[in-house]
Amino acid sequence: MEQTESNSMDKVVNCFKKRPDAVARLICFPWAGGGSIHYARWGNVLSSSVEVLAVKLPGRESRAKEPFFENMQQIVDEVISVLLPLLKEKPFALFGHSFGAFTSFAVADALKKIHNMEPVHIFLSGASAPYSETRIKTPKRSDLSDEDFLKWLISIGGTPPELLANPEVLKLFLPALKADLHVVENYRCNKASSPLFSCPVTCFDGKDDIPHDLQAWKDITSGDFSIKMFHGSHFYLKDSGNEKIILDYVTKHLETSEMDYL
Repeated sequence: MEQTESNSMDKVVNCFKKRPDAVARLICFPWAGGGSIHYARWGNVLSSSVEVLAVKLPGRESRAKEPFFENMQQIVDEVISVLLPLLKEKPFALFGHSFGAFTSFAVADALKKIHNMEPVHIFLSGASAPYSETRIKTPKRSDLSDEDFLKWLISIGGTPPELLANPEVLKLFLPALKADLHVVENYRCNKASSPLFSCPVTCFDGKDDIPHDLQAWKDITSGDFSIKMFHGSHFYLKDSGNEKIILDYVTKHLETSEMDYL
C-alpha cells in the first residue's frame, strides 16, 4: 500500500527537499502550460520550516505521455486523493499563479466543503476571482488558431522569446497551454453567499499586467485579506527580486501561522 501511495505521490507532486520537521507545507499549482520545476526549487530556497510540494499535471514533464485533464474537477480529485493524508498531518498553505490561482481555489473549495479542512493561508497571484465580472468577460483563447494564439502569447509577455521562436518546442508547449486554458475557461464558480474560509488570503500581481479584479477575492474569506503589487507584467514573479519578496512574505506568514493553528 505504502509503495503505491509513494508512487502516486511522486507522480503528482514534485518535492526537491523533504523536510519532515517543517512546521507547514506549501502546495504550489502551476500556471497554464507550466511545469512544477519553478516552484519545486523554492523548496531549496525556503527555510527548513516550510516543505514545498509542487503539483505536476498530466501531459508534461514525467507525465508527458498522459492525456491532459479536460476539466477542473479532474485536477481537484487527483490532487486531493493523493495529498489528503499529508494535509491531515500538519498545517498547509496553497500558492497559485494565474491558472494556478484558480486550481488553488478549486482545491481549497473542495477541501473545505467535503473534508472540512482549511489552509492556514491562501496565496493567489495574477488572476481575477473566478466569479468576478472581469473574469467572466475574459475572451476565450483556447480555441484560437496556433498563429493567433502565439500573437496573444507574445502580447502578454513572460514567455521566453527563444521558446516562441522554436517550432519543435512550441509543438510540445502549446498543447499543454491550450489544455489548461480550456480547463479554466470552462470553470464556473458562483460567489458564495457567505465567506467559505476564515484563513488569511493574500493576492499578488504585476502592476503592468492587464488589470485583474483582485478585490473580488476578498469575498472568499472572513479572515485577513491583503493585496501586494509588484513591478512587472504577467510573469512578474519570475523576477528574482520579486521572487525574494514573495518568498520572504510566504515564509513569515507560514512560520507565524503555526501559532494560530495550535
